[in-house]
Order: sequence, then structure tokens, then C-alpha cells
Amino acid sequence: MNRYTPERLVSVSRYQNHFPTLERDVQAEVLARMAELLEEERAFCDKGNEKHMAQILTSIALYEVLQNHGRSEAEAYRAVSEEMWKFLDPSGMQKLARKSFFLPLMKKIVPFGFKKGSGAGWRYTWHRDDPKDEFHFECRECLYAKILGKRGLMKLGAMCCHADVINYGSLPYTDFIRTETLCQGGKMCDFRFVRHSTDAGDGWERTKSI
Repeated sequence: MNRYTPERLVSVSRYQNHFPTLERDVQAEVLARMAELLEEERAFCDKGNEKHMAQILTSIALYEVLQNHGRSEAEAYRAVSEEMWKFLDPSGMQKLARKSFFLPLMKKIVPFGFKKGSGAGWRYTWHRDDPKDEFHFECRECLYAKILGKRGLMKLGAMCCHADVINYGSLPYTDFIRTETLCQGGKMCDFRFVRHSTDAGDGWERTKSI
């Protein structure tokens, strides 16, 4: 089975619910543009990158095609970003974060999940000596920055970065701290999770991460 087809990538992207609502000619043009992008970015089309490529290529194609059909750049960006963010549901992560084992679990499953779900174009630095109430790592090379940067579309990368803020930025008892990302001009993407005592309740100041 060829997992790298425009149709399949759309079906596993965060636009899977939005895409069928588009006019047929827009859908056809998006799929055609994605086919072109797949050929251009074939080097990154490995098993680990499937979901990332689904977000990247669908975002690019939608953003460009909407402008081809009369949307302004600002309107196209707003449509693409709002539909991506609308698809996200952080409630499961928020529920899990209420458990005392949340951070120890993150320390185990995040490196494993990223290794399995990251192919060519990624490089991470993991830290095994964090105290029990902290977990941090860095992304040194990012597929989003590689593909979107050379096209002058880093704003779509920043849009994808914001998905992390939606998913992690309101976790109970847990502060998500990120001061820079590659897609927003940083030298790396720094991720830090700090666990606060349940006794503290809401008596701590949450970081405004990017």
C-alpha cells in the first residue's frame, strides 16, 4: 500500500473534516498541488514522517489554492490556521495530566513516540538527568522548518508550533515552557514541562509559551 498519496495524506491530516466541505474544483486543485509537492519532497517521504508530511503538504496546498481562488493571503492563512487548530482536542491530555504519574509517563513515551514518528529531517537532544518534577528536551532539526523555510512559508510552521501550545498550554498542575522554535526564528525548539504540586492548585503562574 502506498501511504504517500495526496488522498491518503489529506485523510490523516488535521484537515480531514474540512476538506470534504470544499468545492470540488478546489479539492481537485489541492490534490494536484500535493502531488507536485510529494515529488519535490520525496526524500522525506519515509514511514516515520507520514503524519508530519500530511500536515505540511496539505497546509501548503490549501494555503496556495485558496489564494488562487480569490482569497487574500490573510484570508487564506486564517482559514488554514483556524481549521487546523479547530481539529485539536487537548481534553485527553488535560485529563491525563491530573494523574500523579503524568510526568514520569511523559519521560518514557515522548522519546519513544518521537523516535517512531520522526523520519528524515529531525534531530533531538534528550536529557536523562531531569529532576522528578521536570522534563525537557530540544528539537535541533525540524522537518517543518526545512520544507516551509525554503518556500518562504515559515508562518505556516509557526501555525503548527501553536498546536503544541493548544495541546500543552493548559495542562493541570503542569507548566509548558517553550521560549523559541526553529519556525519562529529560534536556534532550536526548546520544550520544558514543570510539574507543580497538586496541593498548590492554581497557585502558580503559568508561562506564556510560543
